[in-house]
Amino acid sequence: MMDSELPGTLSVDNFEMRFADIASIELSQLQALSISVEWPHRAADWQYLLDIGKGYVARDEIGRIGASAMWFPHGEGFATFGMLITLPRLQANGTAKWLMNRIMADCGHDCIRLNSTREARRLYASLGFLPKGKVYQCQGTVMAAMELPPLGKDLVLRRLDRADLDAVVALDAPAFGAARRLHLARLFDSSICYGLYQGQQLRAFSMLRRFGRGHVVGPVVAARDEDAIRVTQPHVAAHVGRFLRIDTHFETGAFAAFVQQCGLGVYNTVRTMVTREDASYGTGQDGEAVVYALASQSLG
Repeated sequence: MMDSELPGTLSVDNFEMRFADIASIELSQLQALSISVEWPHRAADWQYLLDIGKGYVARDEIGRIGASAMWFPHGEGFATFGMLITLPRLQANGTAKWLMNRIMADCGHDCIRLNSTREARRLYASLGFLPKGKVYQCQGTVMAAMELPPLGKDLVLRRLDRADLDAVVALDAPAFGAARRLHLARLFDSSICYGLYQGQQLRAFSMLRRFGRGHVVGPVVAARDEDAIRVTQPHVAAHVGRFLRIDTHFETGAFAAFVQQCGLGVYNTVRTMVTREDASYGTGQDGEAVVYALASQSLG
């Protein structure tokens, strides 16, 4: 849909809603919006998203924020969508679709991926998005950290820094589905990162940062379960007795079992949806790495 075809206003609940650049909105208003739907985002979490993404809110005549939607560019021609939030009392009034049409026109990409709540799936389907797998939101208080066998002689697990960024980007790109160097660089600035090296080759990496009620582990990228577990275990061990969250595509298998055994049960699920097949995550074919844990549901 062309931007010129979109109506500039929408009458909702006896008030006329207008688009406003999300970057112009106070963090306290955005946080109040996410709290209204019981999302855990702190003001700092919102600020991080504003720093790397773009979007709009629906604002009424007296300045109240009724809804939000954002998009995040990743490489050439690819984007993820997120932070589609509508106040509960406005969820049946067309506000979400109005905002989605706006950001789809503004984004200009036709290769888009998002993670949908159950309530929003019908809306996304009406806009041409197709279901493509699930994400299991696992969280809770870490009960224990699984003891792992010693590493092989040619393997090294260590903290990563900016000097490892090229290796991280190269491993991540086929797993994520696009090269997201700028986002990974930003994540380095706010995360504790571990990598598993075999000689000069990076086999797996993980990141952990503050988010919501505590900390989130993600992204985690590896080609096999044991490597994903190996780079995730130090974060788990450092958070025994504390809240931790991991969003993963894996419901079964060794990595999923590891997450469950740490005390992180499935709290919720969302559906990954795409506009076309090449907006999907990598499949891990030919030994390539896959995304074991997402950076966030908005960023993938």
